[in-house]
Amino acid sequence: MPPVFSLDSLSWEFQTGYILLSFGGATSLFNTPELIEKLCNAFITYCSVFWVWGYKMKVITINKQDWARGLERAYDSYRLFGPVKQDEFHNFRELVKGELPDLKLLNTRLSAKSMVYPQSEKLFEFTLDENREDHHILKEIHKDYSPRAVIGIRPCDAKAFLLVKANFDTPEYKDPYWIQSYEATTFVGYACNTPCRTCFCTTAGCGPFSEQGLDLLLVDAEDHYFLKIITQKGEKFFNAAGWSSTGDSDAASHKIETMRQAAEENITAGISTDKLKDKETTELFEAPFWEQVTFACINCGTCTYVCPTCWCFDIQDETLGFSGIRLRNWDSCMYPLFTLHGSGHNPRNTKMKRVRQRFMHKLKYYVDKYGNGIQCVGCGRCIRYCPVNIDIRKICDLMNSYEALPLDS
Repeated sequence: MPPVFSLDSLSWEFQTGYILLSFGGATSLFNTPELIEKLCNAFITYCSVFWVWGYKMKVITINKQDWARGLERAYDSYRLFGPVKQDEFHNFRELVKGELPDLKLLNTRLSAKSMVYPQSEKLFEFTLDENREDHHILKEIHKDYSPRAVIGIRPCDAKAFLLVKANFDTPEYKDPYWIQSYEATTFVGYACNTPCRTCFCTTAGCGPFSEQGLDLLLVDAEDHYFLKIITQKGEKFFNAAGWSSTGDSDAASHKIETMRQAAEENITAGISTDKLKDKETTELFEAPFWEQVTFACINCGTCTYVCPTCWCFDIQDETLGFSGIRLRNWDSCMYPLFTLHGSGHNPRNTKMKRVRQRFMHKLKYYVDKYGNGIQCVGCGRCIRYCPVNIDIRKICDLMNSYEALPLDS
């Protein structure tokens, strides 16, 4: 049996400056950042293909009629969410029993992040009625953390949860609402046979058949589906759906690999990120291209709302009569009020400063703080829906290739 890979132990050994690796009695010492990074990436790939946390993956073939019947059975154990067409766009919402997710789509307009992190979330309730003993006392609002499954999430959106997890689930700070919702959710991915023309996921640490963050991966093979069971959580959902394990798993795996290669070849757009980590933060911050980059921006915030990795929020109290609630709402660094101080001072009082903050956070601050790549999965939504055609791919390449002039020039 291959060794079970531990991210926690790897992270600790990485910080000590070396990795000691043993295979078959042979021991090797890796003591340079370059070798360590290459080793980590290779080992993670190895684990994602063959073993995930000690769980051996398998692939089954499901007739599309059996797929629908299985989802019907899953309703008995799970709340199901999936993409549904609303007017001309698809978005995720909870499905009612008997309703199937609409998988005839390229991607949803909004990402699946609201399945774990709602756009507006009630946290507490209170009363201002001083005739009641519990006046002015915050009382936590009960939430439903029963098992749920998100059906048809694209691999890029699933990978995004892993990036966002770095903010909401840390050793120092843990967001109980995000964590409990995330842990209650099973992610059934839907591979991208035909990626969107604005996708650049293969150069953003992801891919159209990526399994990162997924419990199962569904692949459309015309008259049937291939279903890859990735985790034990995924197998639990598979058992609840009651699908029978049919077909040659090895042959299905080979077909999936062929489809993956074809899908990746269809992605022609890309970004370069190899130099971002080595760039001086202050040099990028003061680069002369920001004024030109931000000229067309209207600070509408669309890019932040459609983005699966944006996590900014605001806390508000709202009252009606004597009753009140405390809400957490998505917010956006594109808005002037986002950084407005009570004193009236605003450290990002111009459009240029706000746009610069968005891209510096995605492509530099996150890279430096977490060391796991950029805060972007290449879904391309911000490119598709920006009303003034600002393109993160071009800005990333500007930042990656920027060389500051010498001080004496």
